[in-house]
Amino acid sequence: MATALLGKSKAGFQTSRVKERDPAGDIILFDPNISPQKLKRAGLLRPLQGHSEKTLLRTRSRQPMEPPMDPSGGEQEPGAVRLLDLPWEDVLLPHVLSRVPLRQLLWLQRVSRAFRALVQLHLARLRRFDAAQVGPQIPRAALAWLLRDAEGLQELALAPCHEWLSDEDLVPVLARNPQLRSVALAGCGQLSRRALGALAEGCPRLQRLSLAHCDWVDGLALRGLADRCPALEELDLTACRQLKDEAIVYLAQRRGASLRSLSLAVNANVGDTAVQELARNCPELQHLDLTGCLRVGSDGIRTLAEYCPALRSLRVRHCHHVAEPSLSRLRKRGVDIDVEPPLHQALVLLQDVVGFAPFVNLQV
Repeated sequence: MATALLGKSKAGFQTSRVKERDPAGDIILFDPNISPQKLKRAGLLRPLQGHSEKTLLRTRSRQPMEPPMDPSGGEQEPGAVRLLDLPWEDVLLPHVLSRVPLRQLLWLQRVSRAFRALVQLHLARLRRFDAAQVGPQIPRAALAWLLRDAEGLQELALAPCHEWLSDEDLVPVLARNPQLRSVALAGCGQLSRRALGALAEGCPRLQRLSLAHCDWVDGLALRGLADRCPALEELDLTACRQLKDEAIVYLAQRRGASLRSLSLAVNANVGDTAVQELARNCPELQHLDLTGCLRVGSDGIRTLAEYCPALRSLRVRHCHHVAEPSLSRLRKRGVDIDVEPPLHQALVLLQDVVGFAPFVNLQV
């Protein structure tokens, strides 16, 4: 009676009986004492023509001659349950495959047709997809296969695809996943305004969006986003160099009430006009990054201190027109600021030069 299949002798297994061959001519029956788990790890377990994998495993368990051996060499308990015999919906999907990294799923689906079906069912139920789990670079074909059945995604991160991700790759994924709440497209420079329009139009529940280093983001694209995403709370526009004060003012007026975190770092065209409008329209703003915004000055910072009581962190490094007096009010409130006060900087410099510094109470 058929028990399992062995493909190549170099796998290290000894055959004892030859009863039939695969159409390819290189598949033979092997000793029933060899466990299917060992064959799966070797990539050699395949059902005979006309037999399912489940039938194959059950057939092996009915061998009457001698007790089967588990992979460690000990006797296997009669009636032991095979992995694929476990309930898929209640056990394998929620408690096993949910803990397997995406990179390993790509390998697992190659074991057999049954495993491939199991992996595809798991991928169709994904709620969070981060391409970084697959590797630093992911081929276009692999991404298409992983996401082809996904229709319930809530989080999507595609930064490792930045070199080739296009509108044609992304728009169909967005159309199938209207429940998306978090999308990270940092560095995806091959996209266009069309992709952002599809995101804004098809994902009304969007709360977090990263467009860092996307040079194609302009004022018109940002306006469409502001008009169609009422739940937007966190937005990263780092190094979106086409943006000017007018676009940020529009964003503040349309979505300021819900914004809690905003990065405008390395945007040389953003100045005090945008910062003051953000301050007046974003009462719940907690984190603001203005690193390298050369046109931002003390007037904008003073307006933030007046109108943003929830502010917890402010980044103003390399904002050369921001003076310490405009930051002092925020420091007294305990706001985390990435620029040290001038006195503290002087003490650090003195310590570096002479090896010590006098004690000064900086809390006064």
